[in-house]
Amino acid sequence: MAQAEKTYSIDIGSKNIAFSIKYAERKTLTISVYPNKEVGVIAPFDAPIEKIKEKVKKRVGWIISQQNYFESFEPVTPERKYVSGETHLYLGRQYRLKIIQDEEQKIKLQNGYIYIHTKEKSDKLTIKKQLDNWYRERAELKFPVIFEQMTLKIKKFNVISKSFEIRNMPKRWGSCTPQGKILLNPEIIKAPKACIEYVMVHELCHLKHHDHSRAFYNLQTLIMPDWQKWKNRLEKIMV
Repeated sequence: MAQAEKTYSIDIGSKNIAFSIKYAERKTLTISVYPNKEVGVIAPFDAPIEKIKEKVKKRVGWIISQQNYFESFEPVTPERKYVSGETHLYLGRQYRLKIIQDEEQKIKLQNGYIYIHTKEKSDKLTIKKQLDNWYRERAELKFPVIFEQMTLKIKKFNVISKSFEIRNMPKRWGSCTPQGKILLNPEIIKAPKACIEYVMVHELCHLKHHDHSRAFYNLQTLIMPDWQKWKNRLEKIMV
């Protein structure tokens, strides 16, 4: 009879490997990597946690190889056409575009649709610019509220940040500059709220620990115990 899962993580250089453990009536330990890239361990009831971590460390090369293998099968976001019926994300939900020819340019979110009023329905470049601007406006509206919630959570660990800046970054969700300025990519407004929280927590933790050390991950886990889940979700949808 197996017990409930417990979740742990180990650091290998700059790489953090999260894994769940199930204890069962057995003599050997097995490590599995699932199609969603999560790592699971099934261990004997009497296996000490340090021994389990050591086994995971020894298999880290294989684990990363398997995760990369499964990642190769994940769908890549097709080139956007900005036409009616195409789906786009907002706060983790899929919405269909409805392009409406109109002299007034505006965007409205309603009943599972993003209504884009534009002067020329065939002008994809203008529609893209309208939508990009709308996403940024939504980020400017939503991020301050979420950021305040995250700063309150981390404040008790003597980490204080009063502000952030929204900045387009092609290869980053967020950043913390050497001067302590936190930057957030407006693109993450497309992800679920918990993913946005993860990015903010990650960058806030860098105010105290400037590298990806064990102390950094320990603090991040204290603030957000399930951060790995939301990091994985973000990596899957933000392609």
